[in-house]
Amino acid sequence: MTACANNSGTSDAKKAPSASTAPKPTLAPALTQAQAREAITHYSKTNNLAHQSQDRALLDTVEGGPRYAMSLSDLKQDEALPKADREPYRPWSYDLSTTDLYIPRLKDGQQRWFAAVTRAGSQQQYARVLIMAESTTSKQWEMVATVDLDDPKQLPQLVLDKDGYATAVDAASTSLAAPVGVLRSAVTDNFATGGETTGKKVFNPSEASQRQIKVHDETTGKFGPRGTTRFASADPQFADAYALKTTTGALVVFSHTHTQHDAVTAPGLGIVPEKQDRAWLGTSPSPAFTYTFTCSDIAAVPSVPEPSSLLGYGCRRTDAKAAGPSTSV
Repeated sequence: MTACANNSGTSDAKKAPSASTAPKPTLAPALTQAQAREAITHYSKTNNLAHQSQDRALLDTVEGGPRYAMSLSDLKQDEALPKADREPYRPWSYDLSTTDLYIPRLKDGQQRWFAAVTRAGSQQQYARVLIMAESTTSKQWEMVATVDLDDPKQLPQLVLDKDGYATAVDAASTSLAAPVGVLRSAVTDNFATGGETTGKKVFNPSEASQRQIKVHDETTGKFGPRGTTRFASADPQFADAYALKTTTGALVVFSHTHTQHDAVTAPGLGIVPEKQDRAWLGTSPSPAFTYTFTCSDIAAVPSVPEPSSLLGYGCRRTDAKAAGPSTSV
């Protein structure tokens, strides 16, 4: 459909607003601070009830993403242990008086989420980062990630606006020194090669990064000449990442998945499943096992081309199965 021109040669059609004059998308807080505290409290209470009765369906109403996968793993592993080896469940709750909320302003239609940093200990020396997101189906708030910080002092300063709200950042943005895909590859490289390919280039030698490398170094040699252990990356079971603006870049919480393949090096040998593995593997020896781990990670990523800092991570075995032997090193 074309516009008719008048005799002066100017168009009667209104000009579309330029990019500079077009209205900016409205950004609104994901929720209020009171609502965020209520969501954390509801999560704690429901989580206790679900674990005390081992009610997976109830737990599913307040957990999602990697946090729910890890909880299911804990329940499955505990149920397979002899009763004498099971630790009694102790109800708990987050101390909201020592919890800082970081609620981002989001675009209309964007999935709502927020972060919190909760502290414990006589000197508040223990800190955990929480990520809660609104379920796109149930519209209920779910805990999707919890990651303990190795050193709370390493937590970068998050940027808050005049009203106290945080700024969400695209974790995949190339404006960051290490977008989330690079971070995910680097943490799996820490396990797979001890960081020799990309891990030591992307991350500075923080305690968390060194722990991942230590897992590689100690685990790959645990069988001596009788067996091998190989770590490998896997497609992430949970691709969502959450990032907030800091004074130096962004704080990024993400998930990764990696596998561990244990195998004997000679016929007639077998690997006996450990107690923690029996929920998946039973008690029968096998020449090879493959384990799948689901993990949550948190990193401080600069906006300038410098190494990032892995501030903490946590993993759970979420699958294991007998596999064909492999003698490759």
